[in-house]
Amino acid sequence: MRKTIIAGNWKMYKTISEAIELVNALKRELFKLDGDDIDIVLCPPFTALSNVFETLAESNMQLGAQDVFWEEEGAFTGEVSCRMLKDAGCKFVIIGHSERRQYFGETNESVNKKVKAVLKEGLVPIMCVGETIGERERGLTFEVLENHLKGGLKDISAQEAENLVIAYEPVWAIGTGKTATPDQAQEAHKYIRRTLATMYGSELASSIRIQYGGSVKAENISGIMQQEDVDGALVGGASLKTESFAAIVKKASEVIK
Repeated sequence: MRKTIIAGNWKMYKTISEAIELVNALKRELFKLDGDDIDIVLCPPFTALSNVFETLAESNMQLGAQDVFWEEEGAFTGEVSCRMLKDAGCKFVIIGHSERRQYFGETNESVNKKVKAVLKEGLVPIMCVGETIGERERGLTFEVLENHLKGGLKDISAQEAENLVIAYEPVWAIGTGKTATPDQAQEAHKYIRRTLATMYGSELASSIRIQYGGSVKAENISGIMQQEDVDGALVGGASLKTESFAAIVKKASEVIK
């Protein structure tokens, strides 16, 4: 059985003090949940990583980063390496988020380099895939998903792929208030798993976790989580408030019981 994973992507929000306040509030709300049943991951901005890690001590939550650079070190002003993230306490790293593709020129090639670097350092990549509204309207959803998967995972071995998390994020549903219906989410997740099966075999594909991301809220998480191939959520705006993120995690946890 695949372990549920709910990750909060804080994007460019929260100062250090605000981050600590949110973590402490989440600890009070979520302390009863069993970390063996669900991975709860918080992904604050780089500036707050170390402080959040210290605040998470002895909790059932884990730390993730929102991006990484693929080189181990060097003259790369403004970049952060896997080793630095690991030193700050990270276990997970989001890679290839659609906003990175849209605003910062992220490509399948750069995603692939980052996935390799993250796996080499023993961290868990959350690799994002997903189509724009134009691509969906033109019937290109599956083509885009296959392109992202095969490009992002080029030369990644089956043994390495065991540690992957895939996040399906329909770009048209991110920050728009629109959400894929449970059936739409399942259709995409099923195709992702089928594509992974062609790459790595059905047994491994059946074990890889696939999250849904795109305007996830407490009101829609239960329906999404009830789908066979949905193993969790990558939560954006709703992860910035204690009440909404805690409600999402609790409802997701109820579905898997």
